[in-house]
Amino acid sequence: MSTLDDSHPSPLPQAGEGAQLPPPLPLAGEGRGEGVGAPPTPLAELWRDFRRNRGAMIGLAVVIALVLAALFADVIAPYSPREQYPDAVLKPPSLTPIGGHVFVLGTDPVGRDQLSRLIHGTRLSLMIGLVSVGLSLSFGIVLGLLAGFFRGGVEFTIMRLMDIMLALPSLLLAVAVVAILGPGLVNAMYAIAIVMLPHFVRLTRAAVIGELAKDYVQASRIAGAGTLRLMFDTVLPNCAAPLIVQATLGFSTAILDAAALGFLGLGAQPPTPEWGSMLASALEFIQSAWWVVTLPGLAILIAVLAFNLMGDGLRDALDPRLKR
Repeated sequence: MSTLDDSHPSPLPQAGEGAQLPPPLPLAGEGRGEGVGAPPTPLAELWRDFRRNRGAMIGLAVVIALVLAALFADVIAPYSPREQYPDAVLKPPSLTPIGGHVFVLGTDPVGRDQLSRLIHGTRLSLMIGLVSVGLSLSFGIVLGLLAGFFRGGVEFTIMRLMDIMLALPSLLLAVAVVAILGPGLVNAMYAIAIVMLPHFVRLTRAAVIGELAKDYVQASRIAGAGTLRLMFDTVLPNCAAPLIVQATLGFSTAILDAAALGFLGLGAQPPTPEWGSMLASALEFIQSAWWVVTLPGLAILIAVLAFNLMGDGLRDALDPRLKR
């Protein structure tokens, strides 16, 4: 009997007898805040990838400066963009007062301050870009979704119409639209929106077709989601990245097209301070007064380059295949 008693294990020591109980297991979510940071939000990850591109950061800084100049043009501009000074016609850039006024960037052929007209032209150019890109993006998304979801006759009709529009040179198409609607700033915005429309339609359709083959769309169909819900709530948010990049690059296209139409006399009409019309009115003085042609051209160059740099940075940050 003593052998049987010795074979049994000794009982566990009770609390209070010098025993140490094992530590309790950590609950879910405990102990993760020490040494391990929380995963970044999508916006923080986008900013982290975007700021790695030095050119994109320079473009963003210039775009912010342009936006601020457009918003506060009435405060920043030293004079009215339409006020004429007869005693200061075609004066070169100088800090010397002329009739009690200082024209830092000189004056134009009728004595208006170049700096004030350039600042107010920034507001006009950004407004043209915003309206044109907004219109083409809105209609392009709708047509692209229709072409992606309804394959067959609807897709064929929409895409062949876009192919016809793309077959025409963009400036020629814009001139044709303005010739039909009539010259003016508003009609120029419509023409630019029509010119950019095929790019958004084709981009949206391609993104939609790629998303429709994924499992989450099929799961939404099985769950009973209707076509409109699939379009705008399920598929469209996952197509936003390329559309954002294209919209950013579209600003530069809109600024260039608006300047071209203004130069041809089909966009903003004098005395509206628009960069293209400023170039057109100063063309005959290209050899005698360099500043009236060079400064509006530099403004167009800087704005277009800034939006292109920012668009390239957004493309690299949003596309996982292009991240460095």
